[in-house]
Order: sequence, then structure tokens, then C-alpha cells
Amino acid sequence: MKWLHDDYISKGLKAPWAGAVFSLALILAFGLVFNAVQANSIAGAMEGAFGIPKLTTGLIIMALAAIVIFGGIRKIARFAEIVVPFMAVAYLLLALFVIAMNITEVPAMFALIFKSAFGIEQAAGGVAGALLNGVKRGLFSNEAGMGSAPNIAAVATPNPHHPSSQGMVQALGVFIDTLLICTATALMILLSGVLGNGESGIVLTQTALSHHIGGAGHYFVAIAIFFFAFTSIIGNYSYAENALTYLKWASKPGIFILRILALAMIPWGAYESVAMVFNAADAAMGLMATINLIAIVLLSGLVVKLTKDYFAQNKTHTPTFNSDDYPEVQKDIDLSVWDEKPKQD
Repeated sequence: MKWLHDDYISKGLKAPWAGAVFSLALILAFGLVFNAVQANSIAGAMEGAFGIPKLTTGLIIMALAAIVIFGGIRKIARFAEIVVPFMAVAYLLLALFVIAMNITEVPAMFALIFKSAFGIEQAAGGVAGALLNGVKRGLFSNEAGMGSAPNIAAVATPNPHHPSSQGMVQALGVFIDTLLICTATALMILLSGVLGNGESGIVLTQTALSHHIGGAGHYFVAIAIFFFAFTSIIGNYSYAENALTYLKWASKPGIFILRILALAMIPWGAYESVAMVFNAADAAMGLMATINLIAIVLLSGLVVKLTKDYFAQNKTHTPTFNSDDYPEVQKDIDLSVWDEKPKQD
């Protein structure tokens, strides 16, 4: 199985060393730091809803993750994967219900958002700082530009059978995650009036939802965030192990060390403050994004050419990638993937 570091960074830039550096950055971010962030969210939610100490929650999550990562009981991960889509739909429906019940106040909330971002007071305080913070949180939310999503996209069969169709799907994911779900959460918090009460992170979302639907809001968010974050921890580890394989370090000792380090970050993240954990995440994300964005800029000419080809074909028929039209990349792509056209209906 080929992953992004073996394709558009290593082969696209003719720089295997860049793929290796990116792999190291990915292991640091996804294998270690991001697990701490997810654990911090779960621990905060569980403490807010059930009064469970953060360190206790961290140790429990570490034990469950160890069972899955070391391959003992895969049913836990499968169960979580089944539950997560239902929890996501339920969360979005709840947020939409809250917005619908307060629809007359929504325009004022949007006005507040824009005023808070671009008002005179904010300009004096530093618009750049506010924008930077927004970019960092947005990057963690949707991973746009970080270079991680192709790890999953690489194992999917594009339909239409064209590289640009994969790009369209990834762009849609950013739209759903950030513009829909995150905006719905922001409106739910603003409509509750709890912003500025000293709470932050997941606890703020719990308090906001409880304001709208009662005490059940705390419990719903805690349970939902457990499934969201736990499956993310397992997914993060799989990213890191794949990067380890690319580096040819995936020996039994190498994988064992990665697993121990990944698990150790869970109780640390659960116990540490939100600010401390996110500072570590920001540094890891910045390293990945810097490498990836340089690669994207250097390969942008090919991307533009592929995109124009996609839209030109789409005017008359279903777009299909023909490697013969791109001799500059033909020797570097997997022809068993791109020259095997899917059956048309």
C-alpha cells in the first residue's frame, strides 16, 4: 500500500528525504501529540459530566486503546466505529434544533462573530493574533493543508476515476466539518449566553447544550466526545505506524516503542491543561503544514493542469484520467490503479 509520503512528496518532488522528514513530523503529530489532545477532550467532558478525575479517565482510555492497538480485542474499535456516525448525526440534529428554536437571534450572533473579528477594538488588540488562533484551531479541526487526509484518500477508489475527484471529496470534508458542524457549535454556544463565564474547551460546549436542553446536555456531549476522540486516537496511531513503515523502521522493537509512546501521551494529555496540550499540537501541526504546503506550491502547476482537464471532460462526459496525457508523471504513478478504469453503469 502506498501512502502520500511515497507519492506526491517523495516522487512528485523527487525528494525522498522530504518524504522521510514529513513522516517523522506525522509520527510526532499523530502518533504522539494529537492523542494527548483527544484524551484532554475526553477527560474534560467526563469530569464535567460525571465528576471523574482527569487522570483516572486518562488511564482508562490508555487501557482501552492498548487493548485495541496491541490487537487483543478489535471489537471495541469496531463498536466505536459503528456508534460514531449515529452520534455525529444526533449532535448535528441537536445543534440544528437549538438554532431553529432561536432562529430570530441567529443574525445577531453572526453580526457578533464578524464584529468580534474585524471591529475597531479587535484591530487595536491585534487582528493578526485572532486570525492566527482561528487558523490553528481550524487546522486542527479539518486538517486542510496539513497533508494527513491523503493517508485515507490513498486507499479509496476515486469516482469519477480522476485525481481531481479525490480533491473535490477532501474539500467537501472541510466544508462539512468546519463550515457546518463547527459553525453550528459556535452558534449554540453564543445563543446560550455562557460565553465568558470562565469555561473553555469541551466544558463550554457541555454548559451551552445544557442551557438549551437541560442537564442531559452534559452527559450527551461527554458520551459523544468519548466515541469521537477514542476512534481518533486509534486512527492517529494507524497513521503513525504507516509512516513508520515508510521509514523502514517498522520492526517489532520499533512498533513496540511507538505503541508505548503513543499510549503514554494519553494520560499526560488527559491531566494537562487545555492550553499546554494545544500548544504542543500547534507546534506539531505547524511542522507538518510547512513541509506539506511547500510541496503543494511546488506541484501546483500539475494540480492546475489536472483540474482544468477534469472540468473540460466533465462538460461532455464522466471525467477519466489517462496517464498517457501526463508523461511527466507516468513513471512515478501506480499504473495498476490509474490505468484500470472502473466499470461504467
